[in-house]
Amino acid sequence: MARQLGALRVPNRFAMAPMTREFSPAGIVTDEVISYYARRAAAGVGLLITEGVYVSEDSGESTRVPRLFGEPQLAAWKRLVDAVHAEGGLIAPQLWHLGAERMDHPSYNPALPTLSPSGVSASGAAYGRAATIAELERIRDDFARAALAAKDIGFDALELHGAHGYLLDQFQWEGTNHRDDVYGGSLESRTRFPAEVAAAVRAAVGSDIPVIYRFSQWKEGDYTARIAKTPAELETILTTLAEAGVSVFHASTRRHWEPAFPEVEGQDGRLGLAGWTKKITGLPSIAVGSVGLNQVFHVAWQEGGRAETTGLEPLLEQFGRSEFDLIAVGRVLLSDPGWVRKVRNCRFDEIRPFQAEDLERLS
Repeated sequence: MARQLGALRVPNRFAMAPMTREFSPAGIVTDEVISYYARRAAAGVGLLITEGVYVSEDSGESTRVPRLFGEPQLAAWKRLVDAVHAEGGLIAPQLWHLGAERMDHPSYNPALPTLSPSGVSASGAAYGRAATIAELERIRDDFARAALAAKDIGFDALELHGAHGYLLDQFQWEGTNHRDDVYGGSLESRTRFPAEVAAAVRAAVGSDIPVIYRFSQWKEGDYTARIAKTPAELETILTTLAEAGVSVFHASTRRHWEPAFPEVEGQDGRLGLAGWTKKITGLPSIAVGSVGLNQVFHVAWQEGGRAETTGLEPLLEQFGRSEFDLIAVGRVLLSDPGWVRKVRNCRFDEIRPFQAEDLERLS
């Protein structure tokens, strides 16, 4: 069943979730990476969202994460986008800046400053330093420049990575934002910089291309963290971002079926984070979180072994409640590019479950 993301018609409700692979030396996607995405487009994934893509030299630490700047990098991306389109697919890059999470990597360049709201990582450790206003303006412009480059290459949509304790999320969470200027303090002020980035991106790419904003409650260092403790606080965040130009929200959760605010009475207490997002904004929402796995999140991601495909009853229940427009699928697509087509055709016995060794290759 096709869905509209603004002017973009997605042929079905399945998206590929962004997953960092680090198979792009010097930030240039290779022929193997191009084929990896094209295979998933050919196998029926409605919208591919790429792994996180650096928007500037100081966005991250790894030289093997793709970049969305530089002539050879952009030329390679053009070949990738063309390959996905040739298979009938749609694709969006995830624009990424790590902020204070830019650390501990063999290719880390210490000559570049590690900038964040307050020089504090999601784990609570002091690292790097607080960005100045001028540096924040430059970072904002880096996002906009990368977005325009993506549009010119032919990407169908854009995603801003505002989740998981990275830079934009570091501004929104009080645990990492201790600023006392216009970007700190109240929830409205902590949302100001992400909104300015979204507005700059929207101004750069125009009104037609979908701008997706991925957000989460949890952080890499704290799975109990909440940027919004109540639906009213979530409304403050989401409406600010929507007014800035975000047209789709990607609500990242560890378990897509868990209620976002279980303390709320009545039917709304059953809603997941994507469901609350759609209820609050009226905009398209993308749900994600351990789809097709019976081991959840980092257990399946890091500790090895198999993660068997689960029943999809919770997903179908959320679908029946119209909680989301698209469901993003992650790890199971690493092991089986054809997972979407097999699920749609009820060929469950043919699915290759997620296995840890698939993290080390482009299947």
